[in-house]
Amino acid sequence: MTRTTTPTLRSKRRRSALRTAAFMSPWLIGFAVFFAYPLLSTLYFSFTKYDGFRPPAFNGTDNWSYVFTDYPLFWPAMRNTLWLVLVMVTCRVVFGLGIGLLVTKIKTGVGIFRTLFYLPYLAPPVAATLAFVFLLNPGTGPANTLLDAVGLPTPGWFTDADWSKPALTALALWGVGDLMVIFMAALLDVPKEQYEAAELDGAGAWARLRHITLPNISPIIAFAVVTGVIQAMQYYTQPLVAGKVAAGVIGGSGQQFEPGYPDKSTLTLPQLVYNLGFQRFDYGTACVVALVLFALSMTFTALLMRRRGGLIGAGE
Repeated sequence: MTRTTTPTLRSKRRRSALRTAAFMSPWLIGFAVFFAYPLLSTLYFSFTKYDGFRPPAFNGTDNWSYVFTDYPLFWPAMRNTLWLVLVMVTCRVVFGLGIGLLVTKIKTGVGIFRTLFYLPYLAPPVAATLAFVFLLNPGTGPANTLLDAVGLPTPGWFTDADWSKPALTALALWGVGDLMVIFMAALLDVPKEQYEAAELDGAGAWARLRHITLPNISPIIAFAVVTGVIQAMQYYTQPLVAGKVAAGVIGGSGQQFEPGYPDKSTLTLPQLVYNLGFQRFDYGTACVVALVLFALSMTFTALLMRRRGGLIGAGE
């Protein structure tokens, strides 16, 4: 009886495994075609000299050595990208949570305020960046005109290396409507009974925020931080457009422009990938930068998604 039962169990398990694989096949095919194959190809090309026209030639670790030791734009781009991850993402999450808290407390006209705060997020990135560059123009922009009228310093914004990243952060905060909506949905889902019990115990506004609101919405905060880090790692359009317009390069085809104006302060790693791969046709070096960007994204995501010590674990 054991001899006949064992093959039957094995055949059932085999059929079950094949059935599971059949249901998972669309995801497996998509994963292999759109993730595994491009990633392995990028890893392979990073060890070759390849310009997209001639066959790739293996050159060992020359590309890696060049990027980390000899390429003058890599470390400025790395510092700028990490700055944007740490500062811009933090400011967006805090500001989005603050706006969400504010809108949920409004009793009348909440729809109007919600619409006003959300509309900037719908603006196309290029158009929004162009508008901000002209608003923050150090000579003719209304922002510096108002600052000068009240006797405050007038920064150079996108023409000053010390102020270009804060200006990009201000642009990101202007379009924080997506986080506002997410946080509003989470805040409205917090049980009101907990607030009522805390008020009966004499808890103030800060105590209720710290011990009730934040623990209840900690998974949403973790989601906002993780997606914000991924977006910051892909930050390309806004700094490139701001640098070009501030430098006076608005022309079209045939114009060469080195990203990062002013003084490499708006240079990011995605800009290097495009510049190396599609403008200089140095695909091997571009693949190295792309792999560094991928490793950074995975590292930040893994650290943030840890159950203990991370944002998700804070609410448990």
